[in-house]
Amino acid sequence: MASTSFSRACLAILWGGLACGVLDIAQAMVAWGIQSGVKPMQILQSVAAGLIGRAAAVQGGMKTAALGAGLHFFIAFTVAAVYYTASRWIPFMMKHAALSGLLYGEMVFVFMYFVVLPNSATGRGPFSTATYITGPIGHMFLVGLPVALIVRRYSR
Repeated sequence: MASTSFSRACLAILWGGLACGVLDIAQAMVAWGIQSGVKPMQILQSVAAGLIGRAAAVQGGMKTAALGAGLHFFIAFTVAAVYYTASRWIPFMMKHAALSGLLYGEMVFVFMYFVVLPNSATGRGPFSTATYITGPIGHMFLVGLPVALIVRRYSR
């Protein structure tokens, strides 16, 4: 039975992180592409820039874009793992997965925007239309909600 629980946990985190990662990066590419003409490779490099700085990220070309993709999905899988773990302790998160997911998405945005970004190598940029779309709105529906629904699906 423990093996089945472990397998379900792994599947919940795998699929939750994958969904969260794909949806989040896709909406960032669309929003920033429309607002500012930012190319997908630049989006991925901007993720890497948080670790290695903006100049190094741009100079690194495809290598730093790949680093950014790896970092982005590491964060996405972490987001799913945290939700999964918390849902083991807080039954409300399973019973009310949609509401919990929406709230969790907001908490992820607040943590990323007010804790992670200011402490990164690039800092936090100005709040723009694309930030609003990818942040408070995007994180609710494309990060928290899919993670919560997938975790609930694999927890039954």
